[in-house]
Amino acid sequence: MTAEKTELSFEQAMDKLEQIVSRLETGDVPLEKAIELFQEGMELSQLCGHKLDQIEGKIELLLEENGTFSKKPFLAETDEGESI
Repeated sequence: MTAEKTELSFEQAMDKLEQIVSRLETGDVPLEKAIELFQEGMELSQLCGHKLDQIEGKIELLLEENGTFSKKPFLAETDEGESI
């Protein structure tokens, strides 16, 4: 992954990824360019995943327990209410 890509914010990377998906969905892209775009999209997807992992590691919930606060790691829930 290039240094230019790693400097993108999560939102910028998602915007670029959405643009790539839109171009690929049109079906008007030559095969060589489609492969190039797909590869760039995969790199952006990995970057977004990495950035989300970093943020998830920083998120903590403060819970009051018996008048004191304790830090607990954030656990995301699925639509069915299960922790992931």
